[in-house]
Amino acid sequence: MREPLAQRTTRAQAERVRGVLLIPVGSCEQHGPHLPLGTDSIIAETICADVMANHDVDVAPTVPFSASGEHEGFAGLLSIGTDTTAAVLTELVRSARASWSGVIIISGHGGNADALARVARVAQHEGDKVAVWLPTDEEGDPHAGASETSVMMTIQPFAVGELPEGVDLTSDWVARVREGGMRAVSESGVLGHPRRATVEEGWRLRRRWCGEVEELIRQLRGEL
Repeated sequence: MREPLAQRTTRAQAERVRGVLLIPVGSCEQHGPHLPLGTDSIIAETICADVMANHDVDVAPTVPFSASGEHEGFAGLLSIGTDTTAAVLTELVRSARASWSGVIIISGHGGNADALARVARVAQHEGDKVAVWLPTDEEGDPHAGASETSVMMTIQPFAVGELPEGVDLTSDWVARVREGGMRAVSESGVLGHPRRATVEEGWRLRRRWCGEVEELIRQLRGEL
């Protein structure tokens, strides 16, 4: 099994062919009353580990904080905002130039979309090969619902608590969250229906998400 970057010496890294670096990005924010604050980090790290098991890529240490201001008012929040998240990731991409031919940012937190778009624009302007990935589930739900709960059941089933009732989403939920935060839409912090979660669905999502990252790797390597 390949070791993550943090466990490798600089001499060992220098002997490797310049390849693709995966940077997992998570968050420290509420995921309803039943999932841990680090759910986004756990999922990002797992996708990276799954991909590394089958592909010769490097995995950086996880960036555990990002832009989670919409979760203000829930206990345990640690957010660094969109501007800082974009700045941190941009600097990581810049410093990676000397050792890797390309970078893929694996964000477990969907709220980083704006920050990642900025990073991608700067990278393109500066000539870096960078791709970004966010978890999606067109048939699922956006936060602490069936999708994330299902995936967590495959990773840390012991960390999944009693499943709360679901929250139906209105068509304007995104605008309401942007304007008033998560509490404007859901008192529990859940968006969706965690009681619909299953282990089988969790594995289906993990396989699909890994496939998406693997496609990005091939694109950066010019294999498509």
